[in-house]
Amino acid sequence: MSGRPFILGLTGSIGMGKSTTAGFFREFGVPVWDADAAVHRLYAAGGAAVAPIAALYPDAVVGGAVDREALKRRISADPAALGRIERIVHPLVAADRQAFIAAQARAGADLVVVDIPLLYETGAEGTVDAVAVVSAPEEEQRARVLARPGMTEAHFESILSRQVPDAEKRQRADHVIETRTLEDARRAVQDLIAELTGVDKGGE
Repeated sequence: MSGRPFILGLTGSIGMGKSTTAGFFREFGVPVWDADAAVHRLYAAGGAAVAPIAALYPDAVVGGAVDREALKRRISADPAALGRIERIVHPLVAADRQAFIAAQARAGADLVVVDIPLLYETGAEGTVDAVAVVSAPEEEQRARVLARPGMTEAHFESILSRQVPDAEKRQRADHVIETRTLEDARRAVQDLIAELTGVDKGGE
């Protein structure tokens, strides 16, 4: 494969095992860009989002970095704040992603994974060549999420209400990675890499 790498979007609802699955791609040598990690970089001291957010909400920047809890409080008090913040952050995140892909292309990568939790919700499927959705049975998802420290049924339901339902994600996806067990997920990732690149990582 020559030219730019194949871009695989990786997404999945809360508790489906997306982060673990992204780790398997890394294990097999596939470069992975993480949207959440990009936001953390942008919000950290010296990050590109700090100055524009400080200009909009000075109280949301503490010690030279964006305070995510302060932003959450601002959004709770003023729902319109979310749109203003997204208009700052989304273009910066997109630029970070494109810089990562360009760097991997220069390095000769034939496949790059972009891990985007809200891929369908933000319309990002139009920026990738194919989408892989990470999924698990509903009862498994619920058990995983409710086992997290501080998680409640109400908070879980609130998160789900803001995400495209798993059934719809599965229907729209090009590939579905089942995560009932770690071995299921690992094998599915290995098989998908082989399908997309023609290289079987089984012997590595």
